[in-house]
Amino acid sequence: MYLSDPERLIDVYNAIQNENYALDTSIEINTLENVLYKDRINDVSFVLDNKFIVLIEHQSTICENMPLRLLLYIGRLYEKMTTNENIYGRTPIPLEAPEFLVLYNGHENVPKEEIQYLSDVFKEIHWN
Repeated sequence: MYLSDPERLIDVYNAIQNENYALDTSIEINTLENVLYKDRINDVSFVLDNKFIVLIEHQSTICENMPLRLLLYIGRLYEKMTTNENIYGRTPIPLEAPEFLVLYNGHENVPKEEIQYLSDVFKEIHWN
């Protein structure tokens, strides 16, 4: 509820990313419902300044599958955003760049910032 107000979203984004977007910057909230599990929503998702799709997830326990979850979220968002587009055509469809933020408030000692890569969980494949 707190982050359903566009001005609060911009304020939180500015604080997390050390940015200075004006509170009247264009923002479109697009949080998905029924993602991954029935009756589940991703925490917060919005398009900021027609440039970025920002996905903010909050967790109180460590989840090593966040890169996979965020991939699934962004895929569903792009699918939703391109329903009226010809994805099989030759003309590229311009997309907002994704920006993924995970906020953690659990009890485990973790680095202040960490980058997780989806490729870290790929099975090892030997190509012949």
